[in-house]
Amino acid sequence: MDRFEYIEARLFEGENYLKRDKNVKIYDGDDKTQFVDGEVVLTTHRILWGKPGDIPKGLVCLSLHLYYIFCMEEESGGMFGLGGPKRIILHLGPTIPGKRPGPAVVSPYHFIKFSFKDGIDNAFYKALSEAVAAKAWERTQQLSTSSNLPASNSTPKPSVTPINSKIRSGIVGIERSIEEQHRATDQSISVAFQDLKKLMEKAKEMVTVSKTISSKIREKQGDISEDDTVRFKSYLMSLGIDDPVTRDTFRSDSDYYMGLAQQISDMMVAVLIDCGGIMSLADVWCRVNRARGLELISPEDLLNACKLLQNVDSPMSLRKFPSGACVLQLNSNRDEEIAKATSQLLEENGFLTPVKLSQIANVSVLLARERLFTTESLGLACRDESIEGLAFYPNMFLTKA
Repeated sequence: MDRFEYIEARLFEGENYLKRDKNVKIYDGDDKTQFVDGEVVLTTHRILWGKPGDIPKGLVCLSLHLYYIFCMEEESGGMFGLGGPKRIILHLGPTIPGKRPGPAVVSPYHFIKFSFKDGIDNAFYKALSEAVAAKAWERTQQLSTSSNLPASNSTPKPSVTPINSKIRSGIVGIERSIEEQHRATDQSISVAFQDLKKLMEKAKEMVTVSKTISSKIREKQGDISEDDTVRFKSYLMSLGIDDPVTRDTFRSDSDYYMGLAQQISDMMVAVLIDCGGIMSLADVWCRVNRARGLELISPEDLLNACKLLQNVDSPMSLRKFPSGACVLQLNSNRDEEIAKATSQLLEENGFLTPVKLSQIANVSVLLARERLFTTESLGLACRDESIEGLAFYPNMFLTKA
């Protein structure tokens, strides 16, 4: 930031306006600064930065002469550069003596960054590259010298500093930039290899379990234990769906929803059995998207697919409670059995609240609440609503008359 100057937003003689952009933030090297959400104006000689509306009014703004720039590049946003280019890195030469005051006296960096909130405009980047290459300030300097114009109306002469010194400083700046990029890349690779190491450890466990199961089947040394089955099933569920159903593989939405319903039915059977035969639609959406990897579906697509589960002869169906809560429930999971199990828990605990039942039955509070209401509707529980909250008690009228 020590190359910037505070100056009135007026053009030099022979200087022309080129491009402008908004929502631009300035970085001093990799450090954030207070100069955010500003407007940047590119001319043939300089880069001007100020708050929106200040530059057109000619108020004081930041100014950076283009002759400082000897190298420029785009920096992609996000890890591994997947976010698209949003920053321009400008590698700068040393400060020229006689520079006007600016926001910083000394800076440890030989480069700055302009961060564009809406992404880099290709036209702006191209205009900046052409302006730096054209060196219009040199022609202006020659005209000023030949016509004996006052020095205040011309840009500072960049040849005050020896060229060799500028080249040496520029090489150091590039080397530092390359070192910083290598350091960031090494950190990203280290994190990736840590995840890969965990995956390899999990793969070793899966290989061990699969070898045990295959050897028992081949040698017929007895039945496979329940623990082996549960572990193998959990590993298979972690792998996700190999070929997720996508919309572009079907001619119509109805066919897509039908195929998605069949896939949901296949993958959710084991999950519903493990969690008691019922699961809220929000949890189903999370489970399905986790298994699909990058091919995510919207809540609307899930709802439309679940409505067609009966058409694919699925062992589960979509159910909507009177409260409006939607769940996915196994067809074998009848209300009478749920109410009977909940009634036994009421007798064992004296009374239950939705929160307490959710902890005991290891279900969400929403499902626990609906289980208690179902038990009440079948006459196996009594409800008590007070300032202390909602609680359910055993129905003593059935046992004590």
